[in-house]
Amino acid sequence: MLKIKDLHVSYGGIRALRGVDLEVPDGKIVTLIGANGAGKSTMLRTISGLVKADSGSITYNDKELLGMPINKVLEEGIAQVPEGRRVFPDMTVLENLKIGAYLRKDKAEIEKDIQWVYSLFPRLEERSWQLAGTLSGGEQQMLAVGRALMSRPKVLMMDEPSLGLAPLVVQGIFDIIRTINEQGVTVLLIEQNANMALKVADIAYVLETGEITKTGTGAELLADESIKEAYLGKKKK
Repeated sequence: MLKIKDLHVSYGGIRALRGVDLEVPDGKIVTLIGANGAGKSTMLRTISGLVKADSGSITYNDKELLGMPINKVLEEGIAQVPEGRRVFPDMTVLENLKIGAYLRKDKAEIEKDIQWVYSLFPRLEERSWQLAGTLSGGEQQMLAVGRALMSRPKVLMMDEPSLGLAPLVVQGIFDIIRTINEQGVTVLLIEQNANMALKVADIAYVLETGEITKTGTGAELLADESIKEAYLGKKKK
């Protein structure tokens, strides 16, 4: 289990996270919703080791991650799909996937996992020799997810996977999130499309100005009137 306890993070004197407690049980989809600037991406970046925390604790299977180099966090089984996709535009689809496995030495297993990613995203196999920068937004998102999966993560953290994508493509991405989870990968999802995120989530948290203000199952928060008004665009009757 991934556990965050009393996490405080500051940017230039501004407190981005204030005493956050959060748990991501193995095998579950956990989502974190909130407005822009609430601290959601900061949370993922701190878990990954990209941002230094002021205080608190982040453990995975009781091992402390805070202060661990990024590569070591990845070795522990925690991978991130960054906001904005961040594929390597001048490299092919296949080269991008292989970069996701850069810490691994098991060549035969890497080849198997490339085929696994292609089974999840047939479009990537069709375009395996195409430069990533020439792919559509949806295809680049598939590639970003596939690249993260090549590290064989136990926990996959996804930062706004539906951002800027057409509704039909968004549905496909969320279908894949379910499939990945069903195949044994725990998912921590940050998403502004609260409706879609809560529908797939086993557990959901609301983050407002750096603090967790509400938690429950995805279904509970989906039915919550204050959540409907704040995040789902539905007015109180």
